[in-house]
Amino acid sequence: MASLVEELITTLVQEYKVYQELLPIEEEKTNVIVRNDLQALQQITDQEQNVVDKINFLERKREEILVNIGTVINRDPKTLHIQTMIELLEKQPKEQTQLSEVHDNLKKIIHKLMEKNRHNNSLIQQSLEMIEFNMNFIQSTRMLPGNNGYNKGASQYDASAMQSGMFDTKQ
Repeated sequence: MASLVEELITTLVQEYKVYQELLPIEEEKTNVIVRNDLQALQQITDQEQNVVDKINFLERKREEILVNIGTVINRDPKTLHIQTMIELLEKQPKEQTQLSEVHDNLKKIIHKLMEKNRHNNSLIQQSLEMIEFNMNFIQSTRMLPGNNGYNKGASQYDASAMQSGMFDTKQ
């Protein structure tokens, strides 16, 4: 089982390094979203997908290792989590410490990535809301052809005669 634990630790360290690659990509994504650079956003998304593919590979490898460990110690692999493994390694303090450290590091970087993703999602949502507002505004100005709703005497036309208002509430 010692070699399986070492393999698990090595896989988790690799996973941590890949997550470290993802963090600057997510930070650049924030800048691209703010600049509203769609071409750069597509490039960032492609980079992001390549890193996510690496993470998925390492996740499958980690799950496979846990299945093997579960077989060796005669436990259901579905009940084996990293925290459980840390507890099971009480008689192997070196491996327990290594596993605990990499587990803590992974939790920290994943938390940072989650926060960055929430921020990016918020920026994208604000951008979409602004686009929707602008489209509704443009649509409303098209309904007042040529004179923006005023007649020669500078009095405003009856707005109730319009079929729709400035905002489309059906959306």
